[in-house]
Amino acid sequence: MTMRRAMTAAAALAMLGSVVAAGSATAEDFTQFYPAGTACDFPIRIDGGGGHRTEHTITNKHGTVFMSTGTGSELTFTNEDSGATVWLRSKGAVVRTTTLADGSDLFVLNGHNVVILFPSDVPAGPSTTLYSGKVTFTVNPQDGQWTILDTNGLSRDLCAELSG
Repeated sequence: MTMRRAMTAAAALAMLGSVVAAGSATAEDFTQFYPAGTACDFPIRIDGGGGHRTEHTITNKHGTVFMSTGTGSELTFTNEDSGATVWLRSKGAVVRTTTLADGSDLFVLNGHNVVILFPSDVPAGPSTTLYSGKVTFTVNPQDGQWTILDTNGLSRDLCAELSG
């Protein structure tokens, strides 16, 4: 499940850029590949770069909360079969993560975030969606399954754009 966990973590942070050290940092360029049937019905590549983010760890009487804020990364999504591309400008995003009592992680995304759902997720993918607003979901630590609890705001189906 290491690959699944790495891919899900990367997807959650896609609009924020690649993982960087704690504190304030500039995100490094990155490329992610998703085979057909995982993020879209066709294989996609995501290239990202730029952006700036700050990470915070807050511990209170209810536990530890991790928060990442920043301007995001410019992203280019490519349909590896057709060559079609979608470019997304760098925009602001906040990711807040809390570990729940059952061991699952609760993610609350605000701003502009790309969410990639696999066939094993709830609702089942493959799907790659840009949300402008708020998305709340949990991740099961045993199998990496994402369960979307709520979305609020605008959504943009990137698979549909890449297929046309």
